[in-house]
Amino acid sequence: MAALPSGVLGDLDPTSDRAVFRQIADQIREAIDRGRFKEGAKLPSESELVEHFGVSRMTVRNALSILQSEGLVSSEHGKGVFVRPRPPVRRLASDRFARRHREQGKSAFTVEAEAAGSKPEVDSLEVREEKPAPDISARLGSPRKVLARRRRYLLDGRPVEAAVSYLPLDLARGTQIAEPNPGPGGIYARLEELGHRLDHFDEEVRARMPSPSEVKMLRLSSGVPVISLIRTAYDTDGRAVEVCDTVMAADAYVLAYQLPAN
Repeated sequence: MAALPSGVLGDLDPTSDRAVFRQIADQIREAIDRGRFKEGAKLPSESELVEHFGVSRMTVRNALSILQSEGLVSSEHGKGVFVRPRPPVRRLASDRFARRHREQGKSAFTVEAEAAGSKPEVDSLEVREEKPAPDISARLGSPRKVLARRRRYLLDGRPVEAAVSYLPLDLARGTQIAEPNPGPGGIYARLEELGHRLDHFDEEVRARMPSPSEVKMLRLSSGVPVISLIRTAYDTDGRAVEVCDTVMAADAYVLAYQLPAN
């Protein structure tokens, strides 16, 4: 069996109190961070790592398990362990809902996908009237019922985001917003056509581990967290006209913000 190229991975420190499998994980992590293993690259096989470090196969597997739990690598049965790609989509909060995009007939997701050079898709679409949860109701001014629009977003066939938009029923019922396809520019363009010119958005963002249903819906690998984002859209009269509850695969996005300096 051929030895690994010189300098790709270092040696273990026999004087260290750190467990051997953690030292191996540290070595591989550093090699990924320094670009010795590129995105999508296959890591050395278990046998190669066993020979290089002089340890048991179980020790190597424990080291790789750490990296998988961190979301740095993914295992493909019968193929090996690969470096996970970095987030492909840059989500610029200050630009994604700019009016010029709506006027061009583009949704925020379409704009971001085009910037990333990816093909956007939407599936798992469901539109229905329902009673809102207390948190959603409070954000919308306590309506008795809302129109809920559920969907999943994909880039190049890969699920990256799931979202539910809640709109007061008196705004949405009987409009194109209640249709599966709300038309060019999405529901925000339709709201403005109905006289609710958008003024600003409030977003609350947190990171967490996914639920089992979210793992299935977004096809998440072990150790990959999600970004939970709740956005409230306000019109120029100060009325909350939509709440969007979004869950994103953390390995698919970079959240970017531009903040004023004054």
